[in-house]
Amino acid sequence: MPALTRDEAQTRARILDVHHYDIDLDLTTGEEHFTTRTAIRFSARTPGDTFLDLKPDHLHSITLDGRPLDPADLQDNHFPLTGLTPGEHELHVEATMRYSRTGEGMHRFTDPADGETYVYTQLFMEDVQRVFPAFDQPDLKAVFALTVTAPDGWTVLGNSRATRTPEGHWTLAPTPPISTYLVAVAAGPWHSVRTEHAGLPFGIHCRRSLAPYLNADADEILDITRRCYDRYHQLFDEPYPFDSYDQAFVPEFNAGAMENPGLVTFRDEFVYRSAVTDTERQTRGMVIAHEMAHMWFGDLVTLAWWDDIWLNESFAEYMGYQVLSEATHFTDTWTDFGVARKSWGYDADQRPSTHPVAPAPDAVPDTASAFLNFDGISYAKGASALRQLVAWMGEKDFLAGINDHFARHRFGNATLADFTDSLARATDRDVHAWADKWLRTTGVDTLTPAIDETTDGSWTLTVTHEGDRPHHLTIGLYDQDPTTPGRLVPRTPLTHDLPGDRTHTIPGRRPDLVLLNDGDLTYAKVRLDPTSWTTAQTALSGLPDPLTRAVVWNAARDMVRDGELPPAAYLEAVRTHLPYETDTALVQGVLAFARSQIADRYLPAADRPAALTTLADLCRDILRRTEGSENGDGQGLRLAAVRTFIDSATTPEGIQDWLDGDSVPGGPALDPELRWRILGRLAVLGATTPAAIDAELTRDPSASGKEGAARCHAALPDPAAKKTAWDAMFTTDTTDDLSTYLFTATATGFWAPEQAELVRPYVERYFTDAVTLAERRGPALAEAAGRYAFPAPLVEAATLRLGEACLRDAEPTPALRRKLADQLDDLRRALAVRDAQG
Repeated sequence: MPALTRDEAQTRARILDVHHYDIDLDLTTGEEHFTTRTAIRFSARTPGDTFLDLKPDHLHSITLDGRPLDPADLQDNHFPLTGLTPGEHELHVEATMRYSRTGEGMHRFTDPADGETYVYTQLFMEDVQRVFPAFDQPDLKAVFALTVTAPDGWTVLGNSRATRTPEGHWTLAPTPPISTYLVAVAAGPWHSVRTEHAGLPFGIHCRRSLAPYLNADADEILDITRRCYDRYHQLFDEPYPFDSYDQAFVPEFNAGAMENPGLVTFRDEFVYRSAVTDTERQTRGMVIAHEMAHMWFGDLVTLAWWDDIWLNESFAEYMGYQVLSEATHFTDTWTDFGVARKSWGYDADQRPSTHPVAPAPDAVPDTASAFLNFDGISYAKGASALRQLVAWMGEKDFLAGINDHFARHRFGNATLADFTDSLARATDRDVHAWADKWLRTTGVDTLTPAIDETTDGSWTLTVTHEGDRPHHLTIGLYDQDPTTPGRLVPRTPLTHDLPGDRTHTIPGRRPDLVLLNDGDLTYAKVRLDPTSWTTAQTALSGLPDPLTRAVVWNAARDMVRDGELPPAAYLEAVRTHLPYETDTALVQGVLAFARSQIADRYLPAADRPAALTTLADLCRDILRRTEGSENGDGQGLRLAAVRTFIDSATTPEGIQDWLDGDSVPGGPALDPELRWRILGRLAVLGATTPAAIDAELTRDPSASGKEGAARCHAALPDPAAKKTAWDAMFTTDTTDDLSTYLFTATATGFWAPEQAELVRPYVERYFTDAVTLAERRGPALAEAAGRYAFPAPLVEAATLRLGEACLRDAEPTPALRRKLADQLDDLRRALAVRDAQG
């Protein structure tokens, strides 16, 4: 499917004004296809030629102003409209469309738990044409009126309020002007919980088989929704712009969520079937707040072209964390952002594929290149930049600029220049210069302290700044508590601005720990001076604030990745301090890095078993400390420790007993997620059988159970099991194609460091088969193949050589090329870290 170019979009926007779509979808025509009948009213400003976007299985008819056009003129999903005259026009199109199994277009899913079927749309970027014909670009907004014919017993959800006729037709009220990619339909025998708030209907929806789990969390989800809605109305002058607010948790969803106006779609893993930590509940709350922010920033005011995707995502990311912390009991959101989310941005920004938060328009020449920018830079780095902007210009002026932006561009489109103009109108600060430094540049600044003690009883602090962005930050000063070993007490912090302040002279002795960017208000790597690192090694867990501890852990993480701290030293710090850590977000984030990066990639392969034993011992300590915990924090710490203990097991003893007893001693009881996790680890260790996996699937025949079974079968250390898994992933038979979720499950089970010799022959095959798969199945599968099927555990120069040859010679699709380039850069870094250890 050819990508829409920016030049094509600009030319079409100069010619056309699009007014109204009438779309009639029939979902009763079988398991493979549905039909669409669409009428589009538009006007041409000038004489000229343009085109319509459409990817049908079969185009039955198309008429322009009552004149039949030849369906055979459809080429590469573009239908030419030639010789348009100035004035009003009307297109009528009838086509048969194909359901998707990849989460793109109109996705169809049959629930293995009960046989019920559901469909939903995901039209982001360029997938509108898979569902209905459109002038598909964000700056051609229009009113949409939909009618849907659905099977008996189904409920139809959409961007606006839906009514059902006795004949089984559903009519959705016309929307305000919105972009094509924001149109949404979700249909099936949904389980729904409905309420009203502020005069609007609110609803949450999921598959029927998940009804008990949604019901258990409905009060929490709706309470967060109401609180965030109310908080946004306190912050924004513009009222919520749509007529209802539904949130549908849908199966096999590729993203976390999608901000369709009035119908936000979420991946239904957010309907928890198994125990989760409070941090994971907080993440769900953040996503709810994030998507609601999009109702204003993204839906009411929309980017003009995809170079400004950050205007959507960075703003929603920032507001999601901030509003959740202000409106709900989740008051410590920025710790989780710092330890789990911000590293996503730091890592992306240090790869060759980095790009500015706001790239130049000519750097995003088409939708294929735009798709690649949905990454840690557009989300985490952009949100970090906005957090720094608020700290620099003040929240009052920031919100005044935002409200000016909404007022000037409501139901329209806007650019970075429009956004900075609105901010500049609200402040005396030079926002344009700030934006040039922060949003138009790449890379991560590094801030390093140098401390000297003087003969007159004072000390000086000098900050070395590698980079040229301005920074407004706090410098934390901490001393060892003389009465409580291992506890650090704060002094009055310093405020520091770069450029500007370079050196501080302070009376008295130097602190035991000096921490740049305490509070994590800016986006930069920070280093610790030798005395401060020595203090951190002995007293990190004694810092009073979890966000401060997150900044120190991130500094240690960055030093490992940059070859300045041995991975074994990081692991020693983990072993020393994590048993005493009380913040679940920190425990989860630090354990994840230690398990997946330190043990599997940065330490030499010979040191891996000892590292896994260290992590298992650490988890035992956490379990002992939290035994008998009734509170949420203690239960969350236990769950995080149980998961990592399972993943770190080097023998089946212990975890097999848990599986047999269906419980961890002292809790928790094993739920489906933990049972599949244990079985997956046993499979890697060669301590289970295909029959045992099949028996577990009989016990849990859900969609998640099918994924667990696929992952476990692929993990078995058996040549036949590996061949079966590989063939399933990379088949060329379209009738056997795996869904994106089953592909991902199979891929995550396939590779394991314990099985390096068994899977090594597949490394070379990967770099040919993945290219073929990406070309045949499109961006969603290309992304999955690059992220999950890449042979990451084989940290070897041979893997790097094969990957570089693939990029050089095999011409992978843009989506796969980007994933491979990032994976190979991470591999180079891992090899460099290993080499630095001698």
